[in-house]
Amino acid sequence: MAFQAAQGRRERNKQLKLDRISAAAHELFAERGIDEVTTQQIADKADIGTGTLFLYVKTKGELLLLVRNSLYADALERGRANAENIPDALDAVMAIVRPVVECNRTQVDNGRVYLREMVFGDPAEPHHREALTITGQTEEAVAAVLCRGAQVGEEDAATAARVVSAVMFLAMAASVNVAASVDEIVRDIRE
Repeated sequence: MAFQAAQGRRERNKQLKLDRISAAAHELFAERGIDEVTTQQIADKADIGTGTLFLYVKTKGELLLLVRNSLYADALERGRANAENIPDALDAVMAIVRPVVECNRTQVDNGRVYLREMVFGDPAEPHHREALTITGQTEEAVAAVLCRGAQVGEEDAATAARVVSAVMFLAMAASVNVAASVDEIVRDIRE
């Protein structure tokens, strides 16, 4: 009984530290961008040592994934809800895409680094794995829209959804689009 209580307390303390780290990183990244923030600043704001910070995340990129994954997941859920009652397949797909693009563009440099970390990060790292899961869920949502009313078969819908995902990724990550607005990016993806 005492062991379970201690173990429960330890897990709660770990979660509280992770929440402080996430909140500190979120605030600092939003204010200054990932490139202008050090891990020491994040540790100081979270009121922990840098060694403790590195027990939770190995790199600043992983920390950005930790912070942004929930934002992307929320954006995807908004997109799914928006697309639910839109009969036109293209309009419904774009209803899924738009909130994801908006999320990515809230801090363009952070959004581009997030995409880079997602593609080139360590797939064994849990926050990276979560980012890839969100990408897969986005493709599933697009495929589901394309399968409505048997407009497209499941295999073709999955292929088209992967293409939409790749186009969206490239539009958001491309250097030529750094200054592009959400509307411009969404228009490019739609075309």
